Amino acid sequence: MTDGTRSGVLVSIGELARSTGFAVRTIRFYCDEGILESQRSAGGHRMFDADSATERLRLVRRLRALGIGLSSIIDVLREERSMTEVIAAESARLDIEFRSVAWRRASLRAIETVAPAQRAERLALLAAAQDGGAVHDCLVRFWRRILAPIPRHEIDRWVGWNVPEPPADPSIDEVVAYAELAAIVADPDMNNVVRQQYWRSQPELIRDDHGLYVEVGDVLTDVVPLVSEGVRPHAGSELDRFVNAHAHARGERDSPRFREQLLIDATDSDHRVHRYWALTARFFGTRVSVGRAHDWVYNALAHPTDVADAQAQHHRSLPSIRER
Repeated sequence: MTDGTRSGVLVSIGELARSTGFAVRTIRFYCDEGILESQRSAGGHRMFDADSATERLRLVRRLRALGIGLSSIIDVLREERSMTEVIAAESARLDIEFRSVAWRRASLRAIETVAPAQRAERLALLAAAQDGGAVHDCLVRFWRRILAPIPRHEIDRWVGWNVPEPPADPSIDEVVAYAELAAIVADPDMNNVVRQQYWRSQPELIRDDHGLYVEVGDVLTDVVPLVSEGVRPHAGSELDRFVNAHAHARGERDSPRFREQLLIDATDSDHRVHRYWALTARFFGTRVSVGRAHDWVYNALAHPTDVADAQAQHHRSLPSIRER
């Protein structure tokens, strides 16, 4: 309020405009939108309560200064939404906008800084992954297809651990790496390659998909610390449980023949699989992904001679009873 307005006093639209700094046409528009209430004078002119109209216009100006949309302001004034709700919604919108702009900025810099001979290739890579959130959704859909028919609510925890979130403010290297993840899963052959790695040979013989998913998940959870500590792949309970999980799901028993069967058409060494998990490691840091744990088990299964040699070397390095 200014000296020209007093509580309970009616003022004309011109007086209200002068005291608040709003244009007459803007005040008229706000009246038409129901933001301001007015009454007609004997001469048919709009008249406003100086106190309430000034307070409302002040609130509108402050919210507009923060970028709040007029429709949201109207909701607040009509008490259809709280101020807290409106501000939280605008803050969330800005977070999304910031991530989008940061992603585009990093993409442009990634194209700008690459050697001219590689520019066309990088441009194609980044143009296919214009938004980090969209890429993340693409990765999630990929793994849901791989792990089907396991119920989605049971897959979500797995996905949350193994699919990196897009960085809010990515560096050049991060935006390129994330875009490459999208390119890998977009490869038409990748779906079959990874399904073969996870479900192994003859998946049509699996009788209990859910049981296999749970048991293999438990094994890989126990393998993660071994990978983290740099323990070399070896025969033992982890490998035995992995083989038994696949055998039980197929109505089989663990045997040398069955272990050979698990290696038929193995795709664990596919360069795309290794590249995918190498890229995710850039975002996970020290966290060990299920991909690296799965690779540990595969090497223990596929190279029993190497494992036996490693164990023999370990035992030879131990001091004998006489030496102790």
